[in-house]
Amino acid sequence: MRQVERHRTQRVGWLRPALPDAHDGVSDAQINPGLPASAGSGWSGELSAGDRSEIIAGLVGFDATISPKFFYDHAGSTLFERITRLPEYYPTRTERAIMQRHRREISLRISAGKTVIELGAGNCEKGKALCALIRPKCFIAVDISQDFLHRAVAGLQQALPKLEVRPVVADLMEDIVLPGDLPGGKRLVYYPGSSIGNFDPEPALALLRRVCRLVGEGGSLLIGVDLIKDQAVLEAAYNDAEGVTAEFNLNALAHLNRLIGSDFDRRDWQHVAFFNRQRSRIEMHLQASVNTRVCWPDGERHFRRGERIHTENSYKYDVDDFARVLDSAGFKQHVFWTDPRRWFAVFYAQV
Repeated sequence: MRQVERHRTQRVGWLRPALPDAHDGVSDAQINPGLPASAGSGWSGELSAGDRSEIIAGLVGFDATISPKFFYDHAGSTLFERITRLPEYYPTRTERAIMQRHRREISLRISAGKTVIELGAGNCEKGKALCALIRPKCFIAVDISQDFLHRAVAGLQQALPKLEVRPVVADLMEDIVLPGDLPGGKRLVYYPGSSIGNFDPEPALALLRRVCRLVGEGGSLLIGVDLIKDQAVLEAAYNDAEGVTAEFNLNALAHLNRLIGSDFDRRDWQHVAFFNRQRSRIEMHLQASVNTRVCWPDGERHFRRGERIHTENSYKYDVDDFARVLDSAGFKQHVFWTDPRRWFAVFYAQV
């Protein structure tokens, strides 16, 4: 049998280190996940040849990986919604509190009548709250999942019947193509939840540069950013007592089984999440609890006990560092608001 774990294969796709002390030689661009894990979307059910190649390349690479965009089948989307309500998972409620506490200043800075474009819109709940605050002309919900997105947009349209709502199915790693008949006026991209943290530094900068081009002169960005804080707080958010995050991570294996016909047995795997202080990021992995073989049509891999598959990164920023990223992306001026503990920040940046 082919012992693929014993030799290097060509690194293709989104590859991440399998062990916490094995980062040397792996670039940030290789480690970058394709889609923020906190997007809250659901996979459309259609697997392209490119996606299949990406999955297999990640599994057979020297450092095994699964892109976090494959978290989001229906079960994964439902589990992520549960994660956002867990007591250990502070980002969602902290960001919401910041938006509520500073709503007047935020609404004054964001003029009415804009077109709002939410990236990784998920269930559109955050977009709905923002639209109620600033009353835009048009709301564009961008997500990777067609079915999940259309259901969310229908719910938003029902809640805000006077708002023009459009769905756009897109992968954030590519240029976003907007409908050609959008109303005129300035554009605001809304990217909440610190989903930017799921991109490694260079791809994060590239995404923000695309956003800068998308909104154009006079456009703006409202973005949530998770900040560096006590390691115990960070790790608890990804290792909740109820085990929902572990279930979310393990569910990716069942999703891959359906997508590529693999035979992962989730009983052979366990959830691992920790803060990598050197890289200022949370890492999530699936670790083999026994020696196991995983097969799929025309391929297989043996995993030794203790070997890991890297499934997600979540970078944590210092406010000054993120401000410099915005500068590099082309945003001329920006302000931010934080919670009293400075656990999270919401930045407003203009082109």
